[in-house]
Amino acid sequence: MKVIFTGAGPGDPDLLTVKGRKILESASICIYAGSLVSPEVVSLCPDGADLYDSAAMSLEDIIGVIVKAQETDTDVIRLHTGDPSIYGAINEQMDELDKLGIDYEVVPGVSSFQSAAAVLKSELTHPEVSQTVVITRTSGRTPLPEQQELVKLAESRATLCIFLSIHKIGQIARELIPFYGEDCPAGVVYRASWPDQEVVRGTLKDVAEKVDEKGFTKTAMIVVGHALGRGDQRSKLYDKSFTHEYRKGK
Repeated sequence: MKVIFTGAGPGDPDLLTVKGRKILESASICIYAGSLVSPEVVSLCPDGADLYDSAAMSLEDIIGVIVKAQETDTDVIRLHTGDPSIYGAINEQMDELDKLGIDYEVVPGVSSFQSAAAVLKSELTHPEVSQTVVITRTSGRTPLPEQQELVKLAESRATLCIFLSIHKIGQIARELIPFYGEDCPAGVVYRASWPDQEVVRGTLKDVAEKVDEKGFTKTAMIVVGHALGRGDQRSKLYDKSFTHEYRKGK
C-alpha cells in the first residue's frame, strides 16, 4: 500500500488535475482537509469510500488511519488544498511514514496563488518590472524567520503572493508602501474559483479599506506588485527583432 498526497486545487473541481481526479475516483480511503478542500472535490470519491476530515484530527490520528489501512493493504489518499508542497505540513506526515516504512508519493495541484492570478487576469512577472515571485505569509501563531519578514522581502520589489494573512491587510499595506509606493497595484481574491468567489482590486493606499468593507477575515489571497499593472513594457519573446533557437533572424 501507499499514501498518495494529492493536491485538491483551489476549489473548482475542474481545476483538479486529470491524475488527481483519477486517484479520487478510485479511492477507498481519503483523509481530506475539510476546512479548506471543496466538498465538490471530495464528492469525487466513490460511494462507500471511508472519508476522514483532518480538520478535527491530530497527526497521530492521521497516522493511525494510515496504519490501519496498511493492515488491509489499502492505499490512502491524503487530500490537501491547492498544492501539497505549499503550507501543506506534509513533511511531518512523511517523517512518520518513513519511520513506519510506508511508501508514499506526491501528486501536485493548482495552488490558490495561481488561481488568484487567473482571476485577476494578471501576469505575475513583467519584463524589467518583476521577474521574481515570492510566496510568503505574515507571522502569526507560526512565526517567520527574521530574515523572511515582509519588510525584508519587500526590498526586492518582487511580486508578492501572501497566504494566510488577510486579517493583517492594513499592516501589510503600511509595511509595503515605503518600498512599492502607494500607487502599487494590489489584488485580493477571496475563495478563488469557489462559487462564492469575490475580488477586490486597488492599490496599497486603499486596498485595506476595500477589504474591510467586504469583511474578509480568512481564505483570501493577497497579490501585490507592479507587474499587476498594464504598461508599455513588452517581453522580448515575441519581438520580431529578437532571435532565438526557434526563430532565426532574417
